Amino acid sequence: MIVSDLVVGHSYGCYGPLLNGSTTVIYEGKPIGTPDASEFFRIIHDHKVVSSFWSPTALRIIRQHDPDNKHATKYQSKHFRALFLAGEHCDRDTLLWAREIFAEKPVIDHYWQTETGTPITAVCLGLEKHPNLGPPGCAGRPCPGYSLHLFSSDPKCIEEEESSSDELGRIVVKLPLPPGCFSTLWKNDQLFHELYFTRYPGYYDTMDVGIRTEDGFIETSSRADDVLNVAGHRLSSGHIEQAIVESGKVSECAVIGLKDDVKGQQPFAFVVLNKHEENTAAAEIEKAIIATVRQEIGPVAAFKKFVCVKRLPKTRSGKIARNTLTALLNGKAFRIPSTIEDPTVYDDLRKELAQVGYKNLGESSQM
Repeated sequence: MIVSDLVVGHSYGCYGPLLNGSTTVIYEGKPIGTPDASEFFRIIHDHKVVSSFWSPTALRIIRQHDPDNKHATKYQSKHFRALFLAGEHCDRDTLLWAREIFAEKPVIDHYWQTETGTPITAVCLGLEKHPNLGPPGCAGRPCPGYSLHLFSSDPKCIEEEESSSDELGRIVVKLPLPPGCFSTLWKNDQLFHELYFTRYPGYYDTMDVGIRTEDGFIETSSRADDVLNVAGHRLSSGHIEQAIVESGKVSECAVIGLKDDVKGQQPFAFVVLNKHEENTAAAEIEKAIIATVRQEIGPVAAFKKFVCVKRLPKTRSGKIARNTLTALLNGKAFRIPSTIEDPTVYDDLRKELAQVGYKNLGESSQM
């Protein structure tokens, strides 16, 4: 097993392999530039790795720097059995690309939180001989021990109202939580109860939103705070991001809400283009992205505004700091988290936004 991220170092890099009698290969470094985008695949080949754990961001970065799949297919991985993804939602396009690269071996996205210590939803390969991987974009079904429910994501609704299939809902877990989950916050029992158990008595509030398919698979979309209110319509920023990536022009993006006096909010995207699209005419890129969002989400998204950037602000574990992008674009002061890999990214973003006419940007300070 190879672990490429620090975010799950204890469970996937230590306890799990030891309990299973497995050898762990821990790689410290980036998936590109050491010397190229084939590094993860070289490690899998050289050490006969059978399973691996990556973040979706790692896949997107590799794909961005290897548009022809030359590096990703450089090494054979005949011993390899499955790739597991977590840390953030993996869009359909990236997941299908990964399955193609790994010769249709299982590439499985699953969903959990630091608070839970174990996956909330997953495809449990060990429980079934030929498990149903579910639709691309989904993170499996609820794991044993989790009684999962999706309640109305409307902030005005505090009733325990179950969402229908394929309807955006707030993800909650009926108590009791299974063994291994957190039992308090450090020296703050009161905040622990207020934050996670007050809104829905008898349930743990994940503060995430998603949808449940008719077959019971869960697609986690975004944090509840990242749901956009566009002219009275509640839209998942994650769904819009997935549509943008599926345009074929973009390797990764972040969608946030731009304040609008009429509609409340407008979706605005920071997009990083694929390497082979960097010299494509701006009008062609704009047409492709807007058309794909309209097709996948519908005209209700009213998506028209985005900016092409070289990189996004990410933590060292690969997560995009969307809240700082929201503050930056809407002219609100914010503090740069200490976990941001490279704080100078915000200087670049200011210049890129200024070049396309955005001014009165939020001021930042170091934490």
